[in-house]
Amino acid sequence: MELPDLSPAMAEVWLAVSAMALLIVGVFLGDRGTRVVTWAGVAALLIVGWMVWRDAGVQTVTFAGMFVADRFGAFAKVLIVAGSVLSLILSLGYLDREKLARPEFPVLVMLATLGMMVMVTANDLISLYVGLELQSLSLYVLAAFNRDSVRSTESGLKYFVLGALASGILLYGATLLYGFTGTTSFEGIAFVLDAQEERSLGILFGLVFLVCGLAFKVAAVPFHMWTPDVYEGAPTPVTAFFSLAPKVAALALFIRVMTGPFGDIGADWSGMLALLSGMSMLLGAFAAIGQRNIKRLMAYSSIGHAGYALMGLTANTVDGVRGMLLYMAIYVVMNVGAWGVILSMRRPSGELVENIDDLAGMSRTRPMLAFGMAAFLFSLAGIPPLAGFFAKFYVFYAAIDAGLYALAIVGVLSTVVGSYYYLRIVKIMYFDEPAPAFEAPDGAVGAVVAAATVFVLFFFLFPAPFVAQAGSAALALFP
Repeated sequence: MELPDLSPAMAEVWLAVSAMALLIVGVFLGDRGTRVVTWAGVAALLIVGWMVWRDAGVQTVTFAGMFVADRFGAFAKVLIVAGSVLSLILSLGYLDREKLARPEFPVLVMLATLGMMVMVTANDLISLYVGLELQSLSLYVLAAFNRDSVRSTESGLKYFVLGALASGILLYGATLLYGFTGTTSFEGIAFVLDAQEERSLGILFGLVFLVCGLAFKVAAVPFHMWTPDVYEGAPTPVTAFFSLAPKVAALALFIRVMTGPFGDIGADWSGMLALLSGMSMLLGAFAAIGQRNIKRLMAYSSIGHAGYALMGLTANTVDGVRGMLLYMAIYVVMNVGAWGVILSMRRPSGELVENIDDLAGMSRTRPMLAFGMAAFLFSLAGIPPLAGFFAKFYVFYAAIDAGLYALAIVGVLSTVVGSYYYLRIVKIMYFDEPAPAFEAPDGAVGAVVAAATVFVLFFFLFPAPFVAQAGSAALALFP
């Protein structure tokens, strides 16, 4: 029996070995070794990112056709690793103060990252599911990581139950596709679809169930019901992680599946995605207006942004996928900065607050933090010349170029409505009477917020490298 070529998957192998090694180290060091294990995890992930970037030009298929290495996968994996690294850095001070410092936290993040990397390189329904479940099982535990909190335990349980349901739906869709095509391979499914003059009803039903399962993972309406409760109940660093790496991985998987085996039947699924995109944008805009908890507001914001990103995929063009990838890259930076500020909402007494009103007058008590948060909120709203404007511009351009005028109009209206609740927070920070001041943020958190602020403010000076990288990644899917 010929062994598979491991070289395209060396980053994943290194990450798996590192996670297992750090788990053993954590067992021997106990809770006092959390910081050591976390920084070692950050170092291991940075090496993974370097390995992926080094081999970005490699285009090959291995593991009996189940694993594909290409520029698209490399681009998505770099974003996933960046989101995971930043989440670990943001978590350090919080875990120490809340007495949640346990070495299994960074190990779970690393295992979830491994699952995400397998997801975006999947070339078969079986490898897709294995990666998805490795990610999901780690995330279920992370959501309930604060065992002494009823809210955290409840969020973990809700995420687990609904996630298991979504996995069942996705598996049922995969079963139908296998039954009606005779293969689980992406190339095999594409070949069968290309050979059919008339689309089989069973294949279309399988595709619908598959899309529903993936829509749950990206928190697209109407499969978003878990998001606000899980975002609010989970420990804040876990919520930040949820909104970064898993969101990118799920959207990248969505792209891989829809443009791969089903790329030639875009007319059969573009209507579904247009509906998911439009509903997500509208609900994300309107449902966030009445929120008073900043974490719930960010949950609805993430639902809305998933809708904007899916607009690019609905176009089913190189420009659409390029816009979606660029959107994901910019979204990671905007979000990590915003969550850095949210993690800094701590009174001198040690109390961590989550209400939007607690930000009142922050421009006078913590002016630099308020400035950074204002930049992130303006960028999330898509106001030029900040980075968020370019993210929206490219997906809107792709939608209009593909003739999706109604969806683009819905996107514009949602942007206008969404701007209200972002600007309301800016108004509270700059014009309301100051609430009690927050503690100074941790050095690591402050550095992440500062770097993200610089990126968001000055992206318009150097967009070309990012657009070019996103473009070359998109072209890998459209040979």
